[in-house]
Amino acid sequence: MHTNISAPFVDTKADDLVWTLDHPVVEPLATRTCRVRGATVELRVLGASHQAVVRSANGELVETVACLPGVEGGLPEQGDPTETPAGHYRFSSSVHNLSHSDLTRRVDVLHREVADTSGGLLVTFPGDPIAVTALHLSSEQGGPVRWTTWHVYPQSGELVTTAATLIP
Repeated sequence: MHTNISAPFVDTKADDLVWTLDHPVVEPLATRTCRVRGATVELRVLGASHQAVVRSANGELVETVACLPGVEGGLPEQGDPTETPAGHYRFSSSVHNLSHSDLTRRVDVLHREVADTSGGLLVTFPGDPIAVTALHLSSEQGGPVRWTTWHVYPQSGELVTTAATLIP
């Protein structure tokens, strides 16, 4: 699913992003809801940041990657495995500094690989065609629930990628 929104993105660079499982659910600019392994998964875009909300019979998981006022930025490259009410969870992230042409090529790939899939959400922001946030949910029969996100910051030449795995 590809959505153009009129709200400008508010995050400015990768160093401002924070990862947390403690932040409350925020009203999204765009949402994609999927059913996977008996759970409802909401992929939510908040400005140039995201929330992934998983609700199952066992409980809820709210992953937030965003600029949070008063909280120092910094994403963990590899988070420790965490037991949550929704299951066994693991998070990782990476930041790549890329040229404008490399960012443009990567966004073209995201349009093809994410926007047109059943578990994909790609949001384009005004002002720059490569200012996008994309999320993709995947799950194999009997396997873990996985989602990957991409946050493109053309003004700083950064591509932030996160990956999460949940074993319900």
